[in-house]
Amino acid sequence: MKHIFLNLKRFDVPVSYGGVNRIAPMQEWGSFIVKNTQDALKKYDPREVEFVQYLPEAHLLNAVAARCENSPVQIGCQSVYRMNTAVGGNFGAFTTNRPVSAMKACGVNATIIGHCEERNDKMGILAEAGVADTKAVNRILNREIRLAVENGMTVLYCIGEKDTELDRWDEVLREQLEIGLDGVDKTKVVIGYEPIWSIGPGKTPAGKEYITKIARFVKEVTGGIDVVYGGGLKVDNAEMLASIDEIDGGLIALTRFQGEIGFYPDEYLEIIPTYLGK
Repeated sequence: MKHIFLNLKRFDVPVSYGGVNRIAPMQEWGSFIVKNTQDALKKYDPREVEFVQYLPEAHLLNAVAARCENSPVQIGCQSVYRMNTAVGGNFGAFTTNRPVSAMKACGVNATIIGHCEERNDKMGILAEAGVADTKAVNRILNREIRLAVENGMTVLYCIGEKDTELDRWDEVLREQLEIGLDGVDKTKVVIGYEPIWSIGPGKTPAGKEYITKIARFVKEVTGGIDVVYGGGLKVDNAEMLASIDEIDGGLIALTRFQGEIGFYPDEYLEIIPTYLGK
């Protein structure tokens, strides 16, 4: 099974507000993306490849409603809260948070957890208290993952090392994997590897040899969980990533990196056949 994930971050923010959204009005953005991608993806066998699109919460209902019959597009949310509603328990005191029950009620069955931006947010909160504890962050992420899986969601769990951690990358990734996946049904999880040190303008992208090494390590530690490249699947690296047997797919985000930077459905649809070879 190959996995093509799409992290739409906050690419919904219009250009006039400092964002990169040039494709649709805010209230139509999520449905616009689903409607302009799902038909082209129907040619792929769902037994061989899955497509999941992770959207900001404001767009989930419209995105779910835009799915056609037998749509190949699955709709996912961007992480979930570490606690949930319960009969006889907390029935909704989750201001600003995203309980799994709310996402399930929206028709969402997938989520992305542990993305480097989520990890940075949690580490930043700890830093305000003078604490630097990556294990604590991984324990919090583990609670999110367990709740998601226990409630019938699939999880893309992101891991990765920073430039200051390159000399102990194996220690860093092992901690993220062992703590993050503790007590989790791993059949519901795919690992997204983000070489954080190589992501962004002016940085040297991770090469085939390095990515292969990491993917082999992850599969060894996890007992063979599928691994996708989370550092940005794009036209420029799709063939290289497809040539790595240990990589089972990729995470797409921006599709255009110069000029009118942003996400464009037609460019997304160009990346997929380049990677899949069909």
